Amino acid sequence: MGSSTQALICLKDVQKVFSTDEVETHALSHVNLEVEKGEYISIAGPSGCGKSTLLSILGLLDSPTGGDYFLDGKSVGQLSFAERAHVRNRSVGFIFQSFNLISDLTVFDNVELPLTYGDTRAGERKQRVNEALERVGMAHRAKHLPSQLSGGEQQRVAAARAVAGQPLILLADEPTGNLDSANGETVMELLGDLHRRGATICVVTHDPRYAGYADRIVQLFDGRVVQEIAEEKILEMV
Repeated sequence: MGSSTQALICLKDVQKVFSTDEVETHALSHVNLEVEKGEYISIAGPSGCGKSTLLSILGLLDSPTGGDYFLDGKSVGQLSFAERAHVRNRSVGFIFQSFNLISDLTVFDNVELPLTYGDTRAGERKQRVNEALERVGMAHRAKHLPSQLSGGEQQRVAAARAVAGQPLILLADEPTGNLDSANGETVMELLGDLHRRGATICVVTHDPRYAGYADRIVQLFDGRVVQEIAEEKILEMV
């Protein structure tokens, strides 16, 4: 258990099995993974290989069927639903493919919303929201509605919402999936900038161009980690 206290994320022999009356589907099989604080990794692989299942477990949206998950040195794999929700709200920031902004709330209110679920005071919430919007270059759009923004701008707001809670880790699930290539590049540059400022980032992507932005690529196939590509090799590939 020694390494689990050093790495920010540590998965040990993690498995996920979905069962129906007729069949068992092994979505993840004996996954071992460590992510250090301040690291930027991409989880890559073909459709159906287990990327989203792995991200759901990392983000405490789901629990593994077997194995151990340590987050910041604490075992979190088998927490109850309520306990997972509490840790998730404090420790994880999500950026989704579909932005998930609330259409009748302003940009400011969308970014502030997750902070209202905790015990953050109004004055601190306002400061955090303004700082997050500054970081992603969207402070000038604070009073706009999502419908008044481009797709790339909406994803920037989603990134601001994720970082405003000062999470231990940012999880991005195909963050460029609904964007054209120009806006996709812009969002990936934004994630790179957040990483340079100290964020720990895990991105799920099927696009090799975007996987290459990371320090390390974790390649999944049929629910297993089949390869890990370090930064030096990524640079050779680009």
